[in-house]
This record gives sequence, C-alpha cells and structure tokens, in this order.
Amino acid sequence: MNIELTCLAASAVLCLALPLVYVAMYQKQVGFPVVSGNREDAPGPTGAAGRGLRAHRNLIENLVPFAIAVMLARAAGVSNTMTIIGAELFLAARLVHAITYFLGITGIRTLAYFAGVVGTALIFLQPL
Repeated sequence: MNIELTCLAASAVLCLALPLVYVAMYQKQVGFPVVSGNREDAPGPTGAAGRGLRAHRNLIENLVPFAIAVMLARAAGVSNTMTIIGAELFLAARLVHAITYFLGITGIRTLAYFAGVVGTALIFLQPL
C-alpha cells in the first residue's frame, strides 16, 4: 500500500475514533439512557462534545473529496512527491483540526482546515 492510501486509511481511522471521544463527553452531559436511545428529544451536545461532533462532520465532508483524489491518482498510476506531500498534509492537518476544534482554538483550527484543502488539491492536480 502506498503512502497516499496509508494516509487515507489513517484518516478513516480518525473518522471512526472521533465519535468515541465526543459521545463519551456527551454521555456525561445527558446520561447513558439518552445516548443509547433514539435521541429524538435529546438536547444537543455542548462544549467540547458539541465541538467534537462538528469536527467529525467537517472531517466527513472533507474526507470524501480527499478519498476521491487519492483514488483518482491511484487509478491514473500517479504517485509522486506532490501526491505524497498532499496526503501527508491532509492527514496532519485533519489531526490538528480535530484537536484544536475539541479545544476550541479557532485560528489554528481554521489554518488546519485550509491546509487539508490544499493537501487534497495537490493530489487532484497531479493526474491532470
């Protein structure tokens, strides 16, 4: 497996791990019966739990284009310095984004978001 696919797999693991963190926080807010129920009338998560949920949603929105970029490059047989930098940049940026989102650090979080977009764009541009 090449580096780009490894970064994609690691990003997917991050996507699976984030709910484990914010749901545990949310459970402390509303209790296990609410979290394990249908949550139709449950209050929304607040604080770090709410930020974690939003970080997860943001990752999902950005993981899809990143995955498409990686798969397009793979299908085109392109794996070079730029695709590797793009994939590593995306993964590192999404880790920083998740951590700073949980902590409520907005400036760094925003920069991390844009770094992830740049990483995806670097990969998309290579097969052209």
